[in-house]
Amino acid sequence: MIAIPAGTFTMGSEAFYPEEAPLRRVKVDAFRIDETPVTNRQFARFVAATGHVTQAEVAPDPKDYPDMLPGMDRAGSLVFRKTRGPVDMNAPGNWWHFEFGADWRHPLGPGRSLDELDLWDHPVVHVAWADADAYARWAGKDLPTEAEYEYAARGGLEGRDYAWGDELAPGGQMLANYWQGLFPFANQCLDGWERTSPVRSFPPNGYGLYDMIGNTWEWTRDWWSEQAAQADPKKAKGACCTVSNPRGGKLKDSYDPAQPAVRIGRKVLKGGSHLCAANYCQRYRPAARHPEMVDTSTTHIGFRCMVRAG
Repeated sequence: MIAIPAGTFTMGSEAFYPEEAPLRRVKVDAFRIDETPVTNRQFARFVAATGHVTQAEVAPDPKDYPDMLPGMDRAGSLVFRKTRGPVDMNAPGNWWHFEFGADWRHPLGPGRSLDELDLWDHPVVHVAWADADAYARWAGKDLPTEAEYEYAARGGLEGRDYAWGDELAPGGQMLANYWQGLFPFANQCLDGWERTSPVRSFPPNGYGLYDMIGNTWEWTRDWWSEQAAQADPKKAKGACCTVSNPRGGKLKDSYDPAQPAVRIGRKVLKGGSHLCAANYCQRYRPAARHPEMVDTSTTHIGFRCMVRAG
């Protein structure tokens, strides 16, 4: 784990997506965080020690999903499939497919294991939030808050778009695993990887952390909130513009307003993934954030753990 000193930084961005605004000053206490995302090799040790069964390996109960289509009550997970050409970018179903038998051991679907794909040192994927939380508790750790993650991802840089500066690919250098080309059908693979990459494949940030940007999205502890936490001037003492150690929103406010019948909380994802592209999802940045239902598992969501000082 890497020790991150306490400090104050400018959180958020006003240059990309509205959910990242406004800019605000945030104070974070010292903590330690995993140098890399949790790998398949590490997750396998956890499963061997505990017998943990991930949510993707359990058939969903139709009682919990009243709108479930017939025949969908089987274990599986969401797998990304590149399209043959341009598609409607407002319809993620064009590239996301729920595949029976897809899980952390079989990230591309049944029939192809981690051994066959040589993925033991890649980030574990197809883990829902509860799976990440269970691993963290077993390891005697926790999941980072959104503020802790963003602070660590910036690597000590203040107000920069990316974890290394303001240019995505300085001098043409690939500094993270993201999609180069037109998503979701033309990946130029200038970074050398079509999907996930082994941890430590790209340079670390200023704190010595790997893959805080790109490769896989990472679960955080915070419930999603559209409204960023702001300091309360009435309670502040000499720091009216700074909020200390924000802890995200509330469960009841995290539900997706576009799906009022679905009462499943959403947590904050940070870091972007190998599927983020200039023409679709420019979220390969410290300030980027995305809501995800806690029961969701996919080929592009992983996690890492942390321990707070004291």
